[in-house]
Order: sequence, then structure tokens, then C-alpha cells
Amino acid sequence: MHHIDSVEQFDSVLDAASGHVVIGFFGDFSEASNAALPEFTAYAAETPDTVLAVNVAKVRGLHKRYGVASVPTVIRMKGDEIKQMVVGPQRTDYYRRALTDSHFAPTEGDGTQKPSHNVTVYVSPHCVWCTRVKAHLRKHRVHFREVDVSTDPTAARRLQAKTGQTGVPQLDIDGKYIVGFDKSRIDTLLDLH
Repeated sequence: MHHIDSVEQFDSVLDAASGHVVIGFFGDFSEASNAALPEFTAYAAETPDTVLAVNVAKVRGLHKRYGVASVPTVIRMKGDEIKQMVVGPQRTDYYRRALTDSHFAPTEGDGTQKPSHNVTVYVSPHCVWCTRVKAHLRKHRVHFREVDVSTDPTAARRLQAKTGQTGVPQLDIDGKYIVGFDKSRIDTLLDLH
């Protein structure tokens, strides 16, 4: 694992990396980050991906490149595309499951795999319904990417262009947009019935 001390070092390691890159954004000022860092370090020791740890208190502004609004946040990338994002303190086994190409592979009662879905949840801080949507998805072990529109104006503009709405939460499930916490429509699109 590379502990990043500067933007230049970050760019150099990123340029030299091939395959997937996992970037953990932490802050030594955050109790949650301090709890998550040893778990992330254990995950880093076992993954073949290039892993970088960034202390946002020391390397300022780098997190904004990726729309990271809180620490700890871990992203897994291939090239310039974010493949997975994990927000909040997690245990090693959660990082292991969440930061893979297979994601969670929930199964039906007969043992067959449920189809995986590409889910993005657009949120903003202090949004109660955003928290409820994310809790519902986690309860059903649905992997999702989280985008905070308050810190990513480009994403906010793109979202408004697609849906005509500025409020959150909004979900993009396999290219179909849902505005608000419409549980029945979410469950239908994700085959959660």
C-alpha cells in the first residue's frame, strides 16, 4: 500500500499503475477514519490491485477530483472510471466483498444468482430520505455508487438534464431514473420482490 504524501506522488503512482487502483481517502482528524484505516490496511495486504491511502488533512484537494465528500471513502477505479465506491468505516471482509468485480452476488432460494444491477444514488448531506434509500439498498445487499450532488456540480447538472429534477435522493438503476424514495419501483427494478 502506498501512503500518499503529495499530489505529485499520487499522480506518479497512479500513472505507473496497471489494472485496477484502489484509493482510500482518510483523515487523521476523523474517529471513523482512524477506526477504518487498520481494516483497509488488512484488505490492502491481500488484494492484487494497486492500493493508495490518502490522508486528506495532509494532501489537500485530491479528494475533490473524485467527488469524495466524507472520510473514510474508498474507491476502486479502472482507468478514469470509478467502478466501486464504499463510504463510511467498514470491516476488512466488507472491503473484500465490495471492492471486487463480482460485487455481492445475492442468490435466489434455489441457489441461482440474482442479476447484478448498476445503481447510482444521488444524495446531499443531511437528506433524511437519502439515508433511508441507502439503508434500504444495504439491507438488500444491493451494491451502489453514491454521488453527493452538493460537492459535484457537474453531476448535479447532468442529473437535472436527465430527470428535470434537482431534489434528492435520485437513483439511476440500469439507466432508469427514480426521483425520491419510491420503494415499490426500486424493488421492481432491482427484482427485490
